[in-house]
Order: sequence, then C-alpha cells, then structure tokens
Amino acid sequence: MSLDPKNLLSRLIACPSVTPDEAGALDLLATELEAVGFAVTRLRFDGDGSYPVDNLFATRGQGGRRLLFAGHTDVVPPGDVATWTTDPFTPREADGRVFGRGAADMKSGIAAFVAACAAIPADAGTIQLAITNDEEADAINGTEKLVRWMAEKGHGFDFAIVGEPSSAETLGDSIKIGRRGSFSGKVTVTGSQGHVAYPHKANNPLPVLAAIATALSSRPLDGGNAHFPASNLELTSIDVGNPVSNVIPASGTLRFNIRYNDGWTPQTLAARIEERIASVDARGTMVAFDISGRPSRAFLSPLSADIETLGDAIEAVTGRRPKHSTAGGTSDARFIAAYGPVVEFGLVGTTMHKADESIALSDLEGLTAIYRTFIERYFAGANS
Repeated sequence: MSLDPKNLLSRLIACPSVTPDEAGALDLLATELEAVGFAVTRLRFDGDGSYPVDNLFATRGQGGRRLLFAGHTDVVPPGDVATWTTDPFTPREADGRVFGRGAADMKSGIAAFVAACAAIPADAGTIQLAITNDEEADAINGTEKLVRWMAEKGHGFDFAIVGEPSSAETLGDSIKIGRRGSFSGKVTVTGSQGHVAYPHKANNPLPVLAAIATALSSRPLDGGNAHFPASNLELTSIDVGNPVSNVIPASGTLRFNIRYNDGWTPQTLAARIEERIASVDARGTMVAFDISGRPSRAFLSPLSADIETLGDAIEAVTGRRPKHSTAGGTSDARFIAAYGPVVEFGLVGTTMHKADESIALSDLEGLTAIYRTFIERYFAGANS
C-alpha cells in the first residue's frame, strides 16, 4: 500500500501538537499505521514531576532482525504568529517547499519513515515505531519511559533510526552516530551584606564568585577524541540582584552548561566541578553547588554493518557518501542508546524552531526513498 509522505506531513502539520498536547497527531498516525498492518498501542505516562504525555508504539512482522524507527510529534510554540507569512498550523506549499510548524522538526521525518514502511511488504521483517509527544520540553514521560516499557514487554531491537533533522547542509551529508551530553549547574556564594564604605563589616561574595567563574572556565575539560570534539563549559549567567552601587550584596550565583563527550559521565563531571570550586579560597563565604535538572548522557553507537548499509542507501539515492558526525545538541536518541545501537538521520534542519519553518519537497521525497532503500537492504541482508 502506498502512502504519500507530503499528504501525511500536511495533515500532521495541521495538528497543533505543542508539547504536551498531541492535538490529534497520534490519532492520525494510529489510523494510518493500522491501515497498513501495524498493531498500535497507545501509552500515557505521567508523574516524576512532569505533565502526562501520550505516546505511540506500533509493530508489524515477526521474527528475524528487528528495526526501530523513532521520533516525536510535538513541536515548539510558534511564537508571534505575526512573524509568519500564514498560520503556522495551516500547511502551505510554495516554491517547492512545505511550510508550517513542525515541517522540519520533525513531522517530516515521521511522514517519511511511515510512508517508507507502508511501501515495504508486511512479511519483510519486524518493524517497530516509537513515537512520543514530549521531546521539545521536559522529555520525562516520553521516549525514556516508552523504550523502557518496550524492553519490559520484550520489544527489543537490533538497530534504530531517529528521524531527527540531522543533515547539515544537504540531504544525506551526515549520519549522527552519537551525541554529546548536556550538564547544567549553579554555584551560589553567600557572604554578608554591608555598606561599601565599611567592607570590614561585610563579606563580599563577588570576588569569590568571580574566582570560581575563572576556575571553571579558564581550563579545558579535555581535548576531545576520535569521534567527539573537546567538551566545552560555558558560563551562561552571573546574577547578584543588586540594583544599587553602595551595598555589598549578600550573595551571588553563576550558572553554566557543559556539552561533553563520551569520556565523561554526569558523576565524573560533578566531581571535576567540585574539585575546581574547592581550589578557590572561599574567604569565609558559603559556597553551594547544585546540578540543574537532569543531565543527559553522551552516547556513541559502535560503527557497524548496519550503519554502512544506511550509508549505502543514502549514496544510492543522493550520489554522495555521508560523513559520520556527533555534532549538535542532544535528542531522544540518548534514551534509546541504553537499549541498543541507534543513529539519527533525517532532513536538513536549518529552519527548525523558526518562523516560516519549512522543508523542500524534493528532500522529503529523497528521505522517503532513502528509508525505503535502507529497509529493503537491512532485511535482505538478514535473510541472505
């Protein structure tokens, strides 16, 4: 059965699925997937300090090697709609492009892999889809719990592709074989408030805070490795909340974020941060370090025949061999990596999260062809 990816993408864009409201997007996918033979399970997870989230798991085929496609239907808010040419949730086609919130990130990836799966015979092999509506915000009750549920129910996989917009400049120029982790922290230094004319009656926390800022950021954490660039710590704010110039403040805070490679874990990073803070003379102040939110782990999928097969499929459609990359931020692939090998491969994402977000129709067609070619070769190799 054929399924037009452009038509499916347009219908998905028309669902205003701003996190965590799925707004009919998962209902739409369930209907389409059931029509091509998938067994669909809807799952709602909640708790752990976050909002309830609807998720979808679909599977078709039995036995042999198992292939997983994953993605998210949720989108970021459109922002000021006056900056859009037309309504963000009314799909528009112009100049060979489709416009609308989620066109790039990442309803196009879902439309492409669903259409590709629909074109594959049902007896080709075991295909699974894991789709959440909570990637753009908390990411607590989405993919992490969905893949845990899959493992508990025996829905393992041998290889996974997340359809994020991972191409850099042109379709198929890169495959994300890993991602850096993200670690955010806050340091608070507390002294005692006083008049600037009588510093001996106060304890100014700011010199200590400045020294800690220097200790944290002046030396590199590492030099990178074969697959990852050097980890980087960036100071993101230093706040005192002092509106006047004649008062020594009682306390100050600094915040930072680290994008780190697979040479670190959140635990070893926290230990290194504490070590650098401890190297600074606190001058009688109180210094507190807190980890902000939940750090995301770095991951690297081992190079394999499956990654080479994906490269072959990309080259067959585009005429170019993709590079292996770990650049960029983080994604839900970090949760999937705990259960098996995973890569990210999708469209060019230069317009994601912007007004007039869009993708080229030719790229959507090309991505669908790449996914279909890969699926065919993946299962042909398993059966040869």
